[in-house]
Amino acid sequence: MIDFIRQNILSHFGIDAASAKVSPLGNGHINHTFLVRGNDNEFVLQKINTDVFKTPSALVNNADKISQHLQMKAAAGEYQLQVVSPELTASDELFVDLGEQGFWRAINYLPFSHSIDVVGSEADAEMAAKAFGHFSCALTELDAELLEDVIPNFHHLPGRIELLAQAVEADSHGRLVECKLWVDFVMSQSELLQELAEVEGKLPRRICHNDTKINNMLFDKRDMTSLAIIDLDTCMKGYLMYDFGDMVRTFYSPEEEDSTALDKVLVRESIFGAICSGYLSELGAVLSEQERKSLWLGARVMCLMIGVRFLTDHLNGDVYFQIHHAGHNLERAANQFTLYQSLLSQQEVLCKFLQS
Repeated sequence: MIDFIRQNILSHFGIDAASAKVSPLGNGHINHTFLVRGNDNEFVLQKINTDVFKTPSALVNNADKISQHLQMKAAAGEYQLQVVSPELTASDELFVDLGEQGFWRAINYLPFSHSIDVVGSEADAEMAAKAFGHFSCALTELDAELLEDVIPNFHHLPGRIELLAQAVEADSHGRLVECKLWVDFVMSQSELLQELAEVEGKLPRRICHNDTKINNMLFDKRDMTSLAIIDLDTCMKGYLMYDFGDMVRTFYSPEEEDSTALDKVLVRESIFGAICSGYLSELGAVLSEQERKSLWLGARVMCLMIGVRFLTDHLNGDVYFQIHHAGHNLERAANQFTLYQSLLSQQEVLCKFLQS
């Protein structure tokens, strides 16, 4: 793909292919991401997965609106992080659409940036949660209706379970027998669905990041302070309980989300407390009482839902998430369901952090 980029993409951004360096960047599940270094500039180049993002122009337009708003807040001294901004093409466009050869966009590269995949300390968890809270707080003045839904019903657990049921019915790759116990476990969680139905309609819709993994908050490698919130692809209207829940899901296990050491996949109480402290320090005065109460629900829903999505993709033949070996999505699903079970087992202790 790097040869294709040199021959067909770099010229759109005014880069001399002969002198540019192009290398893969990051370990995202969805898009293909590269670091481009020219003679006098460097930027991040992405090929957007249009099987996932059916309207990629909406994605880049949303990101541009958010970037402009955050830059305005930063100029007023009201946003303390660096801002991820689009790099325009040579013809001042936000993207390059080559049809079957891909939809490409570029964003600024932030020097001195560093990311981690597993939270190692309470300090890191609190810092990252505070950064995501700061990001969301800064966007409360931007009308959420200005953003398009790049993936409709992205965080909609009933819909995700329905898609799982369809995958089970089809069993198109003959994989049901190896994961039937996990399917039955998901289908037994009717009480969570009922609780969700009673709460969602009572919450305000805000601009949400919708992918608050620890590696979407960059650290400044010079002093390991928070540097920037990145990956704005899924920023849409939604409920902040899901942003909180995805932080919990991706912060509080000592294992990566595809670890098969399930005996080590568990909730770290101190990390959960640090997430609550950091997030609420920025949003505590913004959240309604109902929103604050919904955060625990969001934590449970997100753990179950991402497991459902991994399991569905496994049954469908691994068409959504990139995999590195056979059974990878099933391993991810088992990891997330184990995390969900650990969360439920510690409910009484963990909820106290949200009440304080």
